[in-house]
Amino acid sequence: MLKYPFSEVRSLWLDGSLVEFAEAKVHVLSHSLHYGSGVFEGIRSYKTPDGTAIFRLREHVLRLVASAKILRIELPYTVDELCYAVIETVRANELGDSYIRPIVFRGFGSLFVNPRLSPLSVAIAAWPTRPGRYLGEGTQETGIEACVSSWRRLSPSSLPPLAKATANYLNSQLIKLEAEENGYNEGIGLDEHGDVCEGSAENVFLVEGGVLLTPPLAGGILEGITRDAVLKLASDLGLAVREEGIPRGLLYTCDELFLTGTSVEIAPIRAVDRIPVGAGKPGEVTRRLQAELLGIARGETPDRHGWLTRV
Repeated sequence: MLKYPFSEVRSLWLDGSLVEFAEAKVHVLSHSLHYGSGVFEGIRSYKTPDGTAIFRLREHVLRLVASAKILRIELPYTVDELCYAVIETVRANELGDSYIRPIVFRGFGSLFVNPRLSPLSVAIAAWPTRPGRYLGEGTQETGIEACVSSWRRLSPSSLPPLAKATANYLNSQLIKLEAEENGYNEGIGLDEHGDVCEGSAENVFLVEGGVLLTPPLAGGILEGITRDAVLKLASDLGLAVREEGIPRGLLYTCDELFLTGTSVEIAPIRAVDRIPVGAGKPGEVTRRLQAELLGIARGETPDRHGWLTRV
């Protein structure tokens, strides 16, 4: 028997049409299973006073298309077609708060390394979510415990961090497993030069002397959709922002520290390597940005940037 949340999923979108959940199958010899030859996205929808709305749908689909281009994948669908397919999937499953997973992958055809010898498939799944649970119940309010991982993040000269590629996430798994086995909620990976890079699946922000700091794209990070939203909201609030290299030591001495991402939204960090961040609790800037982001996503404050797509 399927457990929550998948027990509530009726159908998935697969290669152009909705299919029953149980019929969405791939072969055990699919190329992507063996070589990680795929790209994907993580998107959220929220239950708002005006019905379900998807947060920054088009931006996510555009990033999916960009990831495919980097991996030399020729998508058989347009951006508009993929956006509509996401809406159709959420609507068919009558979801409110949900997580949405579009994925482009190579199926059963050949197990040579060359991915073009295997057929391409596109699937979209969506399932209900419970807010604020990705890093642990209540952590959005209290903050999380993080560590600096012994695993470095991907070098841009080895794999393309700008592509949200399935293969890239082996590195993320190693960071996450190490952190949890050592009693932390999350790990922070450094880049090839030893500067702060990312969490296992999140972007990193610091507040130092009233200035919001975050690593630059050139540092080998994923160009996060939530990261971009936070940068825009910080500008709205009149906060000074700098995208620059961040030495590891600032993780311990900064005033505030938080992670951003589709799953975590904005996750405050209260300690790194057992050293308290600031006062050891979520700070004022983090709280203000949290309230702004979630207020828009949940339809509680005006959508001044046009980020919501109604279902």
